[in-house]
Amino acid sequence: MGFTCPLPLHSIYHERRKPEKNYSIGRKKMAKILVLYYSRSGNTRKMAEAVADGARNTGAEVTVSDVKKCSLEQLLDHDGIVAGSPTYYGLVAGPLKEFFDRSVKYHGKLEGKVGGAFSSSALLGGGNETTVLSILQMMLVHGMIVQGRSKNSHYGAVSVEAPDESALEQCRQLGERVSMLAGKLFG
Repeated sequence: MGFTCPLPLHSIYHERRKPEKNYSIGRKKMAKILVLYYSRSGNTRKMAEAVADGARNTGAEVTVSDVKKCSLEQLLDHDGIVAGSPTYYGLVAGPLKEFFDRSVKYHGKLEGKVGGAFSSSALLGGGNETTVLSILQMMLVHGMIVQGRSKNSHYGAVSVEAPDESALEQCRQLGERVSMLAGKLFG
């Protein structure tokens, strides 16, 4: 005997957060995706640009922002948020963590938005997956929707040192997945 939800999951989120009408002539509203990152060496920034390219490939409207220049209000203006950080001691970098700490101001208002994460590290086994998971944990506390992946890069995109073409492709696919899910929920 199982529980059956009387409404499709996406209907529940549309009830809570009705998307604003922003239709182009004859087209559905495009998903709005925020790619938020912190980068000291430039590696995580390169990954952020690839995530944005993937989201744009689906027709999404994309904003790419360094966490030091991003306002908390931008979280409210987007259907999906993909955050990236270098790995420091197996965890998310301080500036991104501090940004999410301040996002408590909007606790409950990000519920139902789509989230994703990516990370770069200095070496193999350097904590990329734990960093990605720590970002996803912060998103889940906000009530965001996170989509895993069964094939590879289950939790999010990762890179060791400067992202090679394989890591950049993981990033593009992450951007596409978040954008497509956001489009289904809010489009």
